[in-house]
Amino acid sequence: MDWHGWFSLGLAGAALLLMSSGRFAPHLVMMAALVVLSASGIIGPEQALAGFSNPGLITVVALFVVASGVHHSGGVDLLVHYILGSPKTVRGAQARIALPVTLLSGFLNNTPVVATMIPAVHAWSRKIGIAPSKLMIPLSYAAIFGGTLTLIGTSTNLVVNGQYQQLTGEEGFSIFAITQVGLPVAIIGVAVMLLVLPRMLPDRKDQQKFGSVKEFTLEVAVAFEGPLVGKSVGEAGLRELDRLYLVEIERDGSVVTAVPSEERLRGGDRLVFAGDTQAISDLLRINGIVPSVHDDEPSLSKDRAERRLVEAVLSPQSDVLGQTIRDARFRDRYGAVVLAVARGGERVPGNLGNIRLKPGDVLLLEARPAFVSRQRYNKDFLLINDLETEAPRHDRAWLSWGILLVLVGLAACGIMTMLNAALVGAFVMILSGCCTVGQAQKAVDVPVILTIAASFAMGGALEQTGAASYLAGAVFSLSDGHTLLALLLVYLVVSVLTEVITNNAAAVLIVPVVLSLTSAMGVDSEPFIIAVMMAASASFATPLGYQTNMMVFGPGGYRFSDFIRVGLPMNVFIGLVTVGVISVVYGV
Repeated sequence: MDWHGWFSLGLAGAALLLMSSGRFAPHLVMMAALVVLSASGIIGPEQALAGFSNPGLITVVALFVVASGVHHSGGVDLLVHYILGSPKTVRGAQARIALPVTLLSGFLNNTPVVATMIPAVHAWSRKIGIAPSKLMIPLSYAAIFGGTLTLIGTSTNLVVNGQYQQLTGEEGFSIFAITQVGLPVAIIGVAVMLLVLPRMLPDRKDQQKFGSVKEFTLEVAVAFEGPLVGKSVGEAGLRELDRLYLVEIERDGSVVTAVPSEERLRGGDRLVFAGDTQAISDLLRINGIVPSVHDDEPSLSKDRAERRLVEAVLSPQSDVLGQTIRDARFRDRYGAVVLAVARGGERVPGNLGNIRLKPGDVLLLEARPAFVSRQRYNKDFLLINDLETEAPRHDRAWLSWGILLVLVGLAACGIMTMLNAALVGAFVMILSGCCTVGQAQKAVDVPVILTIAASFAMGGALEQTGAASYLAGAVFSLSDGHTLLALLLVYLVVSVLTEVITNNAAAVLIVPVVLSLTSAMGVDSEPFIIAVMMAASASFATPLGYQTNMMVFGPGGYRFSDFIRVGLPMNVFIGLVTVGVISVVYGV
């Protein structure tokens, strides 16, 4: 191995140290490594940029959009509504979460799945009286197990498959190639999780009290001929909302106060709530709830997917000061509807349309996306904060699931490649209105994409300079030529790297080493590639190793030690189970 190999090896080591320190974003570190490798001439421009055109990476981008379509159409909300229910025990609650989320994550990127489930599980935990700390880690772990069920379950599987195709020239793996290993591991993993975690997870009750953020008065309406018409307040779930309570119902010029749970809802009922911004966001996701509008304003229930929640503070120079919201004709003037008003951090009592606006009032608005850029420097507002919360288009929920199932079917039957099926699925999601172009753009996680693409350059350099062969020789020596021991070592290395850097980067760096190792040993590379996919996903020990772990860290009220205590034994156990299953399936 010449200086190119040693330089590449040193650069890879430096990149690992920088990423594991937590001070530098992984995509910045890997992009810097790409620049160094290209500028030094170790790899050519085509190889440096090969990752950006890799089919696996493009498939990941397309599936981000597909997942966005299911998310923004309310597809995941259907699952929450029909499955969570009212379990009596912690284990029962964890099972209600784990089983559907595991299955769902097998076909959708698990990040949007967990992002959608977190607020639902948080509110549900209050309803059933179980601490969020008992439920959030199982939510993340279930998503991790689900990601190992199919090739499209997580971006790592697609990226590894793409790099395998690039380095070997082979066709790559089918959508269900990993299932024969992932399914038994997921079944065993979920069973052990449900057996052990109820006792091991901390019991920290949610300490956030009602009104701890900003308290608003909110008016919404029951949609005419919507699914809530004829239901009681209790049946509609309006008594179980997180940090939000129903104050009164305005109907046909009269007001129902101290609303009982048995009160039946009618189309056009104006519901007055008090609560905070996050709770209002949850309320607007309910199918059958629309913004309350005044008699002189046209309905805003159309084109809901094009609207978003915006928080605006009135300035002392505003033209609407001293006027009521109705008299100010807020919608005509600004192209936005006032949903709620807070003053001095507290809700303003009384009918929303009759509230007289004062300087410093915080208005929660539903507006078109252009409102933020158009009004940001308007003298009428001191501050505008885009809450980036959009109500789902519930009428597209079943359609989004249909698109996903067709996509999977086309790929599974070999009618289309995984890349083409994903691209068609993403296009149809946007064309059908399951998600907007703006939502699709936001769904693509650019730092993740950059990390993956730049990691290809590092992996290519290790393979081209002989550094990968050198590392493979070291693993071969440690394993003393035993295939099963070599498989275990590969899994261990990827698992450790995944806990300190991103799972995608860890996998891409190891693939060329694995291919060199299997070539030197004269064995089939497929079980080793499957082991890389599994190890890169099976990250339980720290909140840093996997994105969903970090997502549940705050909502669950966890400490770093909680993940170590629960996740480290899980890492070891799942590692042994995975290697055992691979050895049985492939006869290693």
